[in-house]
Amino acid sequence: MSAADAPPQQELRTFYHTHHAWLVNWLKRRLGCIHHANDLAHDTFLKLVAKPATLTHIQEPRAFLTTMAHGLMVDQFRKSALEQAYLDAIRHLPASLAPSPEEHLAILEILLQIDQLFRGLKPNVRNAFLLSRLEGLTYPEIAVRLGVSLRTLETYMAEALRHILTVPRV
Repeated sequence: MSAADAPPQQELRTFYHTHHAWLVNWLKRRLGCIHHANDLAHDTFLKLVAKPATLTHIQEPRAFLTTMAHGLMVDQFRKSALEQAYLDAIRHLPASLAPSPEEHLAILEILLQIDQLFRGLKPNVRNAFLLSRLEGLTYPEIAVRLGVSLRTLETYMAEALRHILTVPRV
């Protein structure tokens, strides 16, 4: 970022000092843990710093910060739930088949990317896509399994493809 693009440092400092403690308290009430609250408040302000032009357009700072923090909180809960599901799935594997720590992290990263890819899709749309791509079922087979018409299934598949093609890649 060039100096011309940088937000006025004083404005950012003032915004942080004015709202940081309030945001940490708001998060602490929701999370029940000051450490997690501090981490999420930090991430919230980092996200704001990454988009400096946003600062000058904020009309309601606390509403803006709670919206950002809430989104990060949901992402964190989603990530934790996904990681727990993965750990539950591999818990009973013999030690010889268990992934190494490096593989474990790589698999979690891939699962998070897949989760991001399908986020926002209706369950039937997501299920139709997965049945087609993972299980190799034909459209008529998927329609029967989901209890929908072939035309509805085609609409689901088009919606899934449209969604997947427009999801920003991280």
